[in-house]
Amino acid sequence: MDRVPASQLDELQGAVQCEMELNLRPSGLQLGTLTPLRQRDRELPGIRDTLQGCNFTARKDMNELLCGTAGRTHDGSAGEPGAPNRTELLGSKRKQKLLLIHQALTSDPVAVETLRGAALSEGGLLTDEIRRKVWPKLLSVNVYNLPPKPGRAVRQHHKDYTQVQLDVSRSTRRFPQGMRAEQRQVLQEQLIDLILHILRAHPELHYYQGYHDIAVTLLLVAGERLGSALLEKLSTHHLRDFMDPTMDSTKHILNYLLPILQRESRRLHDFMLRAEVGTIFALSWLITWYGHVLTSFPHILRLYDFFLASHPLMPVYFAAMIVLHREEEVLACDCDMPSVHQLLSQIPQDLPYERLISRALQLFQRHPHAELAKQAALQHHKSISIGSFTAFQLATSQQRPDAVLRRQRQRDSAHAEAAALLPTAGHSLLVKAAVWGISATLGAAALAVTQTALEWAPEFLLQLF
Repeated sequence: MDRVPASQLDELQGAVQCEMELNLRPSGLQLGTLTPLRQRDRELPGIRDTLQGCNFTARKDMNELLCGTAGRTHDGSAGEPGAPNRTELLGSKRKQKLLLIHQALTSDPVAVETLRGAALSEGGLLTDEIRRKVWPKLLSVNVYNLPPKPGRAVRQHHKDYTQVQLDVSRSTRRFPQGMRAEQRQVLQEQLIDLILHILRAHPELHYYQGYHDIAVTLLLVAGERLGSALLEKLSTHHLRDFMDPTMDSTKHILNYLLPILQRESRRLHDFMLRAEVGTIFALSWLITWYGHVLTSFPHILRLYDFFLASHPLMPVYFAAMIVLHREEEVLACDCDMPSVHQLLSQIPQDLPYERLISRALQLFQRHPHAELAKQAALQHHKSISIGSFTAFQLATSQQRPDAVLRRQRQRDSAHAEAAALLPTAGHSLLVKAAVWGISATLGAAALAVTQTALEWAPEFLLQLF
């Protein structure tokens, strides 16, 4: 087993601390075992259990990543003696990405651009544990200031309750196959409450069919509380135009699709115009972030990594890339609306997603949305999602790392608890000294926990690396 170079130990110990923190917010579902996660009794799990859990996750993901490719070249041979094999190359690339993510999460302020780069690059964010740490940073959500779990009270007299309930009841295929009915029903009830909580908190938002497809993805990865915070931020930014009283803004956003196709392939664009197919075939792609039309949950998560790190219009550019990828199929169709619509509305499940993601990014660079706005009959400043994105992106760059946020919350809690235990009559020096003393004691305890974690770090690192 290779040992970790001493020069990298400090950085890797920091990576372990971040890896430990990945498990502070468990998902509502553990997809590997199809069993609900129990509620933890403490904010921080046992250090040994956490390290062992991280190690198991890392080894499991690595095995899946390298399955069937270990020690083989492209032609299937074992490769030359002494040459790095595919396992070593992929393993090294994965380690580098993990370390970059951990360094970005622990820097102050958080290196959000590095996190965006990780989400956009091949493989995305790799695991759900990492997504629970990075997705909040991409959306500027403080995981130490989450709202309480949505309760059943949100259902009372809500105008959208019946429609939401119907849509959620029809969403069984969005849950892992083989899940017991009672487990799925619990998650579906949580999903209803999560959606209604957002709608009640923001009366200006209007529910649309397909919103639940985005909500269920966040729930399965992040659980109720974090999922609720992520969905709220998405609803007021990336998804905001879809939640207008009418579908006018959504239709206008779809209008970006044809100008992109026209610039990339006039032949394909003109064929689709003659067929009068329009862009309605891509509606469900856009408003559900492809969650409604894809059957593979890993593919859906890969796209969510991509979209969360991108401009709100990126799902449209990705739609254009899918159509361009299928250009020969489209041109081979009868040039009429039913034929072309039927072909395009059914997305193949074996698309080369990484290649399409890379090319969609290139499309976005070659054809900026501001240049397309006139052709799309939509001035970008009239779109809430597009117009607010610059300010939203700027806000994400001002975030503190979770370690700092956690200490701030611990300090605030310690001060509040100390103040509650002391007389409220005056503000004497004796009272202040008591508060300071209690805070110092709690701070020393937190330091001891951190030092204990670092003592375990080398053992874990030798197993992971």
